[in-house]
Amino acid sequence: MTTQPKHKIYVTRKQRSKDNDNITPLIRRCIKATLEAEGVSLPCEVNVLITNDSGIRAINRDARNIDKPTDVLSFPMFEFRPGKFNADETFLDPETGRVFLGDVALSLERAAAQAAEFGHGRDREIGYLVIHSTLHLLGYDHLDEGAMKRQMRSREREIIRKIGISENE
Repeated sequence: MTTQPKHKIYVTRKQRSKDNDNITPLIRRCIKATLEAEGVSLPCEVNVLITNDSGIRAINRDARNIDKPTDVLSFPMFEFRPGKFNADETFLDPETGRVFLGDVALSLERAAAQAAEFGHGRDREIGYLVIHSTLHLLGYDHLDEGAMKRQMRSREREIIRKIGISENE
């Protein structure tokens, strides 16, 4: 019998509200499902910051010199090849026994606006953004309009279906 890796997902909120109290389990579920779908067999660690548009705008400005809010930002620790998680035990942090994949910043304000714009529920949008961002941590990108973007979109759709997040959530 194989055991699942013990991933650690830290979720920090810039500000607490009733609106975001219940999203931590969703975020963890989406990250774990993405890692499983990508065949990640080593225990991993991911930090997630929940913020608003002004918070993510500041991060976007400081990290990327883009002075505008966005929905989600990913800061991978390593450069993996998409679909080929090639970390071995040398990537493990000796103190935690996990591979630190990187950081994610998510604007709940932007996620809610996009959910309304696209006609689906906020949780569905958050789930999509978290899956999208986790794939970035695993080496996926979509800067070009070619095969890499199509591969990433295909993986996102497959993982959302696997988790069972409906359009209305």
